[in-house]
Amino acid sequence: MKRMLLISLREFLENVRTKGFWIGILMMPVVLVLVAVVPLIIESTRSAKSYAVIDESNWLGSEVQAEISRRDFRYLFTDLRKGREEALLPELAKVLPEIRVLGETGIDEAVASILTGSAPPEALGNRWVAHLSDHRVLIRDWWQKLTPGARADLSARISSNRFVLMEHSGDIETLNQQINSGSLFAYFILGADPVNESAGGRYVSNNLTDLDLQNWYGRIVNRIVRDRRLLEKNIDEETAAWINQQTEFEGIKLDEDGLEAQVDNTDIARQWAPVGFVYFLWISILINTQMLLTNTIEEKSNKLIEVLLSSVSPVMLMGGKILGIAATGLTIILSWIVMALVFFLGVPALLGVELPLDLSSVLAEPWLLLSFLVYFLLGYLFYAALLVGLGSLCNNLKEAQNLILPVQMIQILPILMMIPIGRDPNSTLAQVMSYIPPLTPFVMMNRAAGPPAVSEYITTTLLMVVSIVAAFWLAAKVFRIGILMTGKPPGLREIYRLLRAPVSTRGTASGRAS
Repeated sequence: MKRMLLISLREFLENVRTKGFWIGILMMPVVLVLVAVVPLIIESTRSAKSYAVIDESNWLGSEVQAEISRRDFRYLFTDLRKGREEALLPELAKVLPEIRVLGETGIDEAVASILTGSAPPEALGNRWVAHLSDHRVLIRDWWQKLTPGARADLSARISSNRFVLMEHSGDIETLNQQINSGSLFAYFILGADPVNESAGGRYVSNNLTDLDLQNWYGRIVNRIVRDRRLLEKNIDEETAAWINQQTEFEGIKLDEDGLEAQVDNTDIARQWAPVGFVYFLWISILINTQMLLTNTIEEKSNKLIEVLLSSVSPVMLMGGKILGIAATGLTIILSWIVMALVFFLGVPALLGVELPLDLSSVLAEPWLLLSFLVYFLLGYLFYAALLVGLGSLCNNLKEAQNLILPVQMIQILPILMMIPIGRDPNSTLAQVMSYIPPLTPFVMMNRAAGPPAVSEYITTTLLMVVSIVAAFWLAAKVFRIGILMTGKPPGLREIYRLLRAPVSTRGTASGRAS
C-alpha cells in the first residue's frame, strides 16, 4: 500500500510541477469566456443588412416605416448611449431627463406627441408640457432628417444598426441583380390586400438561413395588419387590447415548510445548474481519463514501466497511477471552482455592476458541489479502470484510439441526454438510466435539480461502487499481462481470454513476442 501511495504521489507531482498543467487550468475558463463573448463580438461587428420594399397595397409599407421610426425614436429615451447627449437637438436634450422618469406609458405618450402631434403627457408638468408643445415640430423634423448612420450612433438598439431600407425604382429585375451582386440583402413584396388576404407577400433573398430581417419586419407587418383588421370591424383599442391580452402564470415554488415563495432568475439558474455541472463533469472525467491513458502508453513505450515493475506489482502500479491522476483531477476542479467564485463575486464588486443572475450562489450550493465531487470520483474511477486496462494492451496512441472507441461512444451518451433529462429529471427514462453504471454519475448529477429520492442516491451509489470494484478487478487481470505485451494489440476474443485467465501470485505474466 505504501508503494502504491508513493507511485500516486509521483504521478501527481509529475503533472502539477509542469507549467503546461497550470496554463491548461487557466486556459479552460478563458476558453469558456471566449465561447460566450466571441459570438457577441462577431454579431456586433456584422454590417447592417440592406433591404427594399415593394408595396402593392400602397399603404402598408409607409405604416411599417412609421412604426419603425417610432420604435427607434423611443430608444432615445430608454437606451441612449452614454456620451451621445451632445448629438441630440438641444430642445430634445433639455426635456429628455424629465421624460425618462415617466415610465413606459409616459414615454409612449411623449413619443406620440412628438411624432403625431397628440397631447404631451400631463405628468411632465406645465413647464415641460409647454416646452414639448412649442418644439415638437422642430424635434420631429430633426429626427426625420437624420441619416440611418446618425441614428445608429445614438443607440445600439436602433434598427439601422442591423437593417437599412434602400430606395429603389420598383423594378424587380434590378432588385434581383442587386441581390445576386451582393449590394442588396433582400426585398419584400407586400400584397395588394394584406388585410383580407394573408397570401401575396414574398421575401426574396439568396440567404434564407439568416431569418433575422424576415422575422423582424414580419412581426411589425403582422401587428399593423392585425390593428387594421380590428379597426375595420369597429373594435375599439381598449377592447382590442383586452382581446389580445394573454393569460399569465406567475411562477411559484414551495419552500421546505410547504409555503409559497416567489421564483426569480436565480431560482431558474439553480434549476438548470446541474446541466452545467454535468458538462463540466463530462469534461473533467474525459480530460483525466485521457491523461491516464496517455501516461500509461508513454511509460510503456519508453520502457519506464519495466523499471517500475521491478519494485512493485502491476496491480499496485495500476492503482498508484489511477490515484495520482485522481488527485490531479481534483486539483483542476478545485482550481476551476475557486476561479469561478472569484469571477462572479469579485468582478461585479470591483466594477460596481450587478449580474442578472446570482451565479455565485449556485456555484456555492453545498449539495451541488458535494454531488459534483462525489460523482467525479465515481465516474473517474470507473472509466479510469476501463481505459488503463485497455491502454496497457497498446504500444502507441493510434492503437489505443481504435481499441477504446466503444468506451468513447458510451461517454458521448450523457451529453446527448443532458437537456432532455434536465427538463424532466424524474422521468422514467432518467430513472432507468440512473441504474446503468457507465451513465450513473452523469445522469444523477443531471437530476440533482429534481431532486431524486434519498433511496435512489443510496442505491445508485452502492451500484456504482460495486461496478467500480468489478471494473478494477477486470482491469487488473488485463493490466498485469498487457503492460508487458509488445507487438500488435490483442482483439476482443484475446481480451476475453485474458479476463478468464487465472490470476498469478505476482501478476507478471510474460507478453507476446513482437
